[in-house]
Amino acid sequence: MLFDPKKLLLIAGPCSLENERVCRAVAEVLVKLGQKHPELNLVFKGSFDKANRTSAKGARGTGLEEGLVLLALVKRDYGLPVLTDIHEREQVKPVAKVCDVLQIPAFLSRQTDLLLAAAASGRIVNVKKGQFLSPQEMVFVTGKLREGKAKEIWQTERGTTFGYNNLVVDMRSFPIMKQNGYPTILDATHSVQLPGGAGGKSGGQREFVAPLAKAALAAGADGLFLETHPNPDKAISDGPNMIPLAELPALIAGCLAVWQAVRG
Repeated sequence: MLFDPKKLLLIAGPCSLENERVCRAVAEVLVKLGQKHPELNLVFKGSFDKANRTSAKGARGTGLEEGLVLLALVKRDYGLPVLTDIHEREQVKPVAKVCDVLQIPAFLSRQTDLLLAAAASGRIVNVKKGQFLSPQEMVFVTGKLREGKAKEIWQTERGTTFGYNNLVVDMRSFPIMKQNGYPTILDATHSVQLPGGAGGKSGGQREFVAPLAKAALAAGADGLFLETHPNPDKAISDGPNMIPLAELPALIAGCLAVWQAVRG
């Protein structure tokens, strides 16, 4: 089992895999973080397809084959477990050959057949709570994965739709979702998105990532999901809400201090 309750689970990486240079830059920083903070349980993330862009003109990324090559490289050269999103049942088998964790995107969290296919893969499944769901409804989502005999289940809060082009994180989500019996995670970078709020693409407010991440840990979250990039302003997707890679170590140190304080 990859989840360790004695460690802070940190899922981190670029929004889109983009290229080898970006993947290596992020993986190197994560390895150093793990060496400095043995209390971290690290997972590298990256998406091969941004299948839910606001506009058809939005960049979608490497595609399945090239993306899996990059994820395999990170796993081989840096010894990090890897995670990526799946959008269709047909993607489960090839992705499961490479990835340790299959992630169900928030918009697809109620897609029963996709959930069951992921559960049957033999890999850990991380399911993001849809922006349209209450935390109480996640018991039915995780229930589908349990009935599908998923190896291990993680559940991730990523904000709830709050009017137009805005999201809000209800800190009650973490104790409520914990009642399902599975680790709870905050997607701290997608939670500060402004969906569709930047003229055909999503905006973001990365200045709120740190306070949300610390608040979630104080509320009992078991882990954090953070997207990071060497130069977010040049990233092909989600730049406004990603953390600049150079700022990641200080952010994690601050989050660990809160996590440790809460656990005594």
